[in-house]
Parts: sequence; C-alpha cells; structure tokens
Amino acid sequence: MQAVILAAGESSRFWPLNSRHKSLFKICGKPIIKYTIESLIKCKIKDIIIVQKKEKDIEKEIGKISGAKITYVEQENPLGMGNALLTAKYFLKDNFFVLNADRIDCDIFIKEMIFESKNADLVLAGSKTQKPWLYGILKMKGKKVISIIEKPDFKGEAIKAVGIYLLPLEFFKYYEKVKKHVYDFEDAINEYIKDHEVISIVKNFDTPSLKYPWDLFSFCKILFEKQLKIKSIKKISKKAKIEGNVFIGKNTIIYENAVIRGPCYIGDNCIIGNNSVLREYTNIENNSVIGANSEITRSIIQENCKLHSGFIGDSIIDRNCKIGAGIITANKRLDEKEIIVKHRGKEISTNFKKLGVIIGENTRIGIRVSIMPGSLIGKNCIIGPNELIKREIKDNQVVLNRLKSK
Repeated sequence: MQAVILAAGESSRFWPLNSRHKSLFKICGKPIIKYTIESLIKCKIKDIIIVQKKEKDIEKEIGKISGAKITYVEQENPLGMGNALLTAKYFLKDNFFVLNADRIDCDIFIKEMIFESKNADLVLAGSKTQKPWLYGILKMKGKKVISIIEKPDFKGEAIKAVGIYLLPLEFFKYYEKVKKHVYDFEDAINEYIKDHEVISIVKNFDTPSLKYPWDLFSFCKILFEKQLKIKSIKKISKKAKIEGNVFIGKNTIIYENAVIRGPCYIGDNCIIGNNSVLREYTNIENNSVIGANSEITRSIIQENCKLHSGFIGDSIIDRNCKIGAGIITANKRLDEKEIIVKHRGKEISTNFKKLGVIIGENTRIGIRVSIMPGSLIGKNCIIGPNELIKREIKDNQVVLNRLKSK
C-alpha cells in the first residue's frame, strides 16, 4: 500500500518558526516528519510520496530514508490539501493513505483502518477535541461519517478529523467536480459520502496536532517517552550531576557542577557550562552552547544556538540564535491565569498557564533583556540590551528603545 504525506503548506500559523515547513522542526535530533515516515514503515507502508513546496525544503533536509521508497513531488502554490494531493495522483496505483506530515502517531490508526476498509469505501481517523474551531469536525452516526464541517464556530467536545485518510482512486473523480478553493478536499469527501459508505476510527483522546508553535511542547513530551534513551559519554565532569533519562550526544561537554534532571535531550557538539541547571523536557539540538549559570526548563532549542547566563522557561528558540547574559523569560502571569498570545495581530488562547517566549531563527538578543509570558519574536531580529519585551516583534525588526532614550 502507498501513502501520501502532505508537507507543502505555508505553515503561517506556525510563525515565528515558519522559515521552513513546520514538520522540519527537530526534537530528539530528528525532524518531526521523519517520525511520521518511521511510523508508516512500522506499519509496512514503504512506498511513500511526499508533497513539498517548490523550494524542496523537505527533500533537502531528509533526502532518502532507509527502508522506504520515497518519491518527492512539488506543489507550485499553497492552494490547499486537495490541490496538494492532486500533484501525487500520477504515482498512485490503488487505495492509498493520505496524511499530514506531523502525524507521528499514525501507526495507532493505520492497521485498524486497513481492517475496517473491508466494510467501507473510505476510512478516516478521528479523535475527541475541546477545540472544534481549529479542525474539520466529523458529524457521525455510530461509526458512519455523515459529513465534515470545516472549523465550525462552536465550543465544547467534538470529534475532529485527525489528518489520516484511506482513500480509493475513485476519490479523484469527486474532487474534479467540486469548486476549487482552500477546503475543496473536505467538499469532495462530503460529495463522496453521499454515494458511499464512509466510516471513522475514533480515539477517545485528543491526538496532537501541530497548528501553533506552542503545540511543539506536546510533541516533545510524546517523543521523549517514545524515543529518548539514556546515553552516557566520557566528556562529563565528575562534579556534574545527571539524574533520570538523559541523552547526551557525541562530543558534547558537560562542565563542573552542572545539573541535568531528565527527561532531557542534548545533541552532538554542545557545551553545557559550569553551574547550569537543565530540567525536565528540555530539548537542545546540535552545536548549541548553554553558558555558565543558566537555568533552562521545559524548553526546545534548535541547532547552533548560543545562550549565556539567565533563565529560559517553557520557551522555544529556533536555530542560529544568539542570546546575551542575564536574559529572563517570564513564563507565568502574576494572576496565574491562562496566557493569551497576540499572534500576527490576533489574540489566541493557548490553554497554557506557563509559556515563555518563542523566537524565530537568526535573532540576536542583548544582555539583561526581560521577556514577558507569551511573547513572540520574529526571525532575523535584533533586540538591544536592557529591553523589556511584552508584545509581538515582527520579522527583521530592530528594537533599541533603551539605547535611543539615553
């Protein structure tokens, strides 16, 4: 059986981490899409078509993968899921899976979906959610799907379409008939439902979805539980203290009096300075430096980041960032209420009571900068020393208010 992975979207909601497709963000040393591919291989699906952007960012990052035959196709413009799928039509031979690139858990659905396909013409995956306005929602009668409603305007528990579909080639005939727009894939399924038996395999828990940057925290926890294995190396000071499940990569140096409390992941060629504290669910990718006297907790740091002393909590830092000494990321409101993020001009509920800062790639931050909970800083920014950041900073901005006032 074949599978089509859709990885060509703009990832606009993933700003400020959207300089590349969101599935290329790394946890435990691998891009998220790679975990999805490995889950397919686990289900003995090895003929995989990946739909990517014309920039070929997926192909450049992951290339060939052992155990799978991967074909790359390109979607010229981000015209929605249906248009992306259409680019793969030429390579499809029979019934096939189509899934989003962040479906690291697809193996918990696929075998059951294949079994149920004996009794239905189309099978899709579903799970419960408390945020129906973010998803395509399934209207169901027993296992049977009556319709899909895209991002309805209501609150409360509902069943969302997870982003895994087992489709027949006949589906393309229905897709060709519907009016073309961003959600024409869902329209085609609704048309197909009128003439065929369509069922859903529903899980009674909310499966992870990568909509916004802070969704990475749930992926980090899941992958730590599945992937993280203790690994020790020789370049650890005898005076350092390591507790719990901690992975430490090749050529990484842990200096005196550093404390690492797992689960934590530290990649290759990293430096963890004297007296630093790394606490649970911290992910640090290759070639990064954590300076002396730093405290980092529940944070995700990508490759080639350089941090001096300070506190980084419940935060995400994209690759190639440099942060001066004395940084403080506040991660909790004084009133302890939920943190609301201003994301590209809109206020968005995060459902988190702890959330620090999210920083885009290639950004530089000066010494003694303080950042308020839920702040977003774009890529290629410069934040001057002694600044207080309490708002959204767009891409390519220079913030030097304190220096100008003197």
